Amino acid sequence: MKDDEAAQSSLIRHPALPYVIPFGVFLAFLALDRYLPFSSETNYAVRFFVVFAVLALFSRKVITPQFSHFWGSLAWGVALFTIWVGPDVLWPAYRQSWLFNNSIVGAPKSSLPQGVKASLTFIIFRVLSSVVNVPVLEELFWRGWLMRWLISPDFLKVPLGSYTRQSFWLVAALFASEHGSYWDVGLIAGVVFNWWLMRTKSLADCILAHAVTNACLAAYILIRGQWQYWL
Repeated sequence: MKDDEAAQSSLIRHPALPYVIPFGVFLAFLALDRYLPFSSETNYAVRFFVVFAVLALFSRKVITPQFSHFWGSLAWGVALFTIWVGPDVLWPAYRQSWLFNNSIVGAPKSSLPQGVKASLTFIIFRVLSSVVNVPVLEELFWRGWLMRWLISPDFLKVPLGSYTRQSFWLVAALFASEHGSYWDVGLIAGVVFNWWLMRTKSLADCILAHAVTNACLAAYILIRGQWQYWL
């Protein structure tokens, strides 16, 4: 009880924490991945449970499952999946261009150890991370916090979906940058998610659309063996 009260007190003093901490923890796992004393399969399980616990502890008060455009969010999620894989399906050599294969953005290939691709444990927790944790923590950070903070440091006074040219395009560009060789479709996704938040005024709708895109992509990867999408 005391730990929970202390956490809530800290959130009152630092309102950005529910939006920022899960993203920071997730990035820390990515940065420290090679140094963790676990197998690759166990690492993904630990990462999922730790990030999920952080979301539950710090962010549950700011995650409200109130959809204003449920079916539209589903449709946009599927549409963005189509956009994500479309260029590679239509033009197989497209991703080999120097724009998507260089020392800055990396290469369009998976960095996963070969052995984990046949591991049911890895697949389960990789999918759960992609569909459950990542859409929530990314939408909290990019559109729940940063897009508003760029308008005003007192971001809680900025309504969700507020627009300025700087906040819209900077968040879209930064969102694209975290997707490596897929920065082009990442940019499109960032623009769509930003616009969808402006349209719906609902972070839950953006989370749902994001989760649907990731779920479709996970299914495509596993069915077609296109592991390069899991960088």
